[in-house]
Amino acid sequence: MNDVCYLELVELTQRMHAGELSPVEVTKAELSRIESLDGELKSFALVTPELALEQAKTAEEEIRRGDIRGPLHGAPIGLKDLCWTDGIPTAGGMTIYADFRPTEDGTVTKKLREAGAICLGKLQNTEGAFADHHPDIPAPVNPWNAAHWSGASSSGSGVATAAGLVFGSIGSDTGGSIRFPSAANGLTGLKPTWGRVSRYGAFELAATLDHLGPMTRSAKDAAAMLAAIAGPDPNDPTAAQMPVPNYLDGIEKGLKGLRIGVDPEFMANGVDDVTSAMLAQVLETIKSISDGVREVKFPDSHQIVTDWIPACAVETAVAHEATYPDRKDEYGPALSGLIDIGRNLSGLDYQKIILRRNDFRGRVAALFQDIDLLIAPVQPFASPTVKMMETLGEDPKLLHGLLSFTSIFDMTGSPTITLPSGFTAEGTPIAFQFVSNHWDEAKLCRAGDAYQQATDWHRKHPAL
Repeated sequence: MNDVCYLELVELTQRMHAGELSPVEVTKAELSRIESLDGELKSFALVTPELALEQAKTAEEEIRRGDIRGPLHGAPIGLKDLCWTDGIPTAGGMTIYADFRPTEDGTVTKKLREAGAICLGKLQNTEGAFADHHPDIPAPVNPWNAAHWSGASSSGSGVATAAGLVFGSIGSDTGGSIRFPSAANGLTGLKPTWGRVSRYGAFELAATLDHLGPMTRSAKDAAAMLAAIAGPDPNDPTAAQMPVPNYLDGIEKGLKGLRIGVDPEFMANGVDDVTSAMLAQVLETIKSISDGVREVKFPDSHQIVTDWIPACAVETAVAHEATYPDRKDEYGPALSGLIDIGRNLSGLDYQKIILRRNDFRGRVAALFQDIDLLIAPVQPFASPTVKMMETLGEDPKLLHGLLSFTSIFDMTGSPTITLPSGFTAEGTPIAFQFVSNHWDEAKLCRAGDAYQQATDWHRKHPAL
């Protein structure tokens, strides 16, 4: 079964639905692989073998009867450990919730169950889905190179999917937390429009910035997972009351007919030589498979990046009001420091942030009147080391740089897709992102698939 572990999710389930592969046998193989490898990788907060095998047996029986629920039916996946699971510990990377057992599934968990996905367990994330792991919880290890960052906050989702321990996973993105670990681990990560996916039953970091989305091996897989989890939800009034497309329909149309924008000045802002060379190659590839790219002027985003920390901090302080500051000594320094910023921000300063955010959101929306897609880096420096990232809290310029291409699209709620697009000299993955207008995830999936038909970066896997 080792030759199966790196299959793309959609290919895996097609073979299951054709009777070529057994959901039970694949699930057993994945559980064995987790047992063998995850002691070092530390991607799982909790493995749920009994639940997984029960779900696999149900899926196998249903598939044999021809009762196929869709493209996720039979696929072993993992959930970021902020997604509630009925009766199963869900800690959100926080020691204060180590014993928390939800009495219901969160909406994303429920929708994945209904789609026939098999839950192998809960995947580790940073404390409260912010910047750092709690000091008492080991950080997941990048399977490409242990000296390099595995991304935050959906670190376990990135590591497990890249290492072939799951066939897809759920991440969340508040400032870049789907995109950073997708880039670090060589994955395709889709951050939907804010409101496309319900946030009910997921630990909150910052309510108006949090996005839940898929982390997978291909754009097709991301399309399949997003279709399963998106849609309105009576438990979440902020979930959009819009029909959900079948994102796999028309995914093969390619880039022809799509208006693709690039701002050379914005794209080069503070990026290192490795990232710059990667982006140049990306542009050449895209030009060869599209109608070309047009230059645009992206709105000045420096202040919005600066505003992200206090904006996130205020919302995080609200989210943790029941336990902070009463249990402050149980918090790690990064999350505690963020909450303190939020609790000390004045109402006047916060209102100014809201006004600037609304202004910037409008300017970005206007840009997408003239283009369908924008090309952007994920981060300005390629594959940072763990040692480098340990200095993040001490270096405001480093933090601002890290957030410069990700946090802005959380502030606007814009959807993006992160795509593997090369390797560093050390053999670690690097990536770029397409950004689109709100609700245009279908175009992102189509663009991602077109790029992946022209390249094979997404088919590279770590040697484990």
